Amino acid sequence: MTEHTAINHEDIGTAIARITRSVRKPIVLVGLMGVGKSTVGRRLAGILGRDFVDADDAIEEAAQRKVSEIFEEFGEEYFRAGERRVIARLMDEHSGVIATGGGAFVDDETRALILENAIAVWIDCDIDTLVERTSRRNTRPLLRTGDPKEILSRLYAEREPYYSQAQVRVESVDGPHHDTVRRIIEAIDQCL
Repeated sequence: MTEHTAINHEDIGTAIARITRSVRKPIVLVGLMGVGKSTVGRRLAGILGRDFVDADDAIEEAAQRKVSEIFEEFGEEYFRAGERRVIARLMDEHSGVIATGGGAFVDDETRALILENAIAVWIDCDIDTLVERTSRRNTRPLLRTGDPKEILSRLYAEREPYYSQAQVRVESVDGPHHDTVRRIIEAIDQCL
């Protein structure tokens, strides 16, 4: 896994050009809920001149129901199997940026698919920032069962060994999302 070191302002344009020219695989964003995968993904795709797709949106479109409804009615195992099929299809159809749900990369088969067919970028974030971000909307099924800070801390401890297998890791701090986008561009450029 590559962690980035900052490059100067003039070099960011060169990094973008290198990535645009060299990277033919999709860039798949992984990490806990609330790290900013969807928001950062849209901005990253725009800067790179690529398409963006949110896997959860694609799942809801395919299933004609909300992710939370699928979880409630069929359970997590059923959801993860469908999620894997959708992510595989998205990677086949898109060479842009794909944001995944927080648990997608934990699934062994899904993680293997992503690592083989994409550049996986782990967006990491401290728990207090995640608690604040996830409290803005009540759309997180896994946070409805107890104290969000305790749940996020437990999920982080459980999922960190899986997330750490991503080719790239960047920190998302409590600040503008474009800072995280820049860190991703720098980190991917260092991998090239």
